[in-house]
Amino acid sequence: MNAIPSRDDSVTTRPVCASCRSPLPLLRGRQRYCNPACRQRAYRDRHSHPDDVLAEPVKPRRASGVYQCPDCDARYFGQQRCEDCNVFCSRIGTGGHCPSCDEAILLDELLPA
Repeated sequence: MNAIPSRDDSVTTRPVCASCRSPLPLLRGRQRYCNPACRQRAYRDRHSHPDDVLAEPVKPRRASGVYQCPDCDARYFGQQRCEDCNVFCSRIGTGGHCPSCDEAILLDELLPA
């Protein structure tokens, strides 16, 4: 009876280390790496994300948020406490400073509906 290739480890396993390409010692089961250091190096290579290293840090939500005081309806950009009433404001959306009057304005107010 012929061996089924998909179940024959001597046919389906690699004779070299998947990380450093050195010849594997005697195969033990479905061994892919010659030692734990090669296995760890392969794991780090698979899970490393070079884009994350060069990416800019994420700004907190507060830095881009527009807040409105529930008492006096004053708006603040990136500031959660009302200067006049000394109460915490509610976040009403993402926005910034108006280029002409320097008031806090929502992006939704700038974009056409």
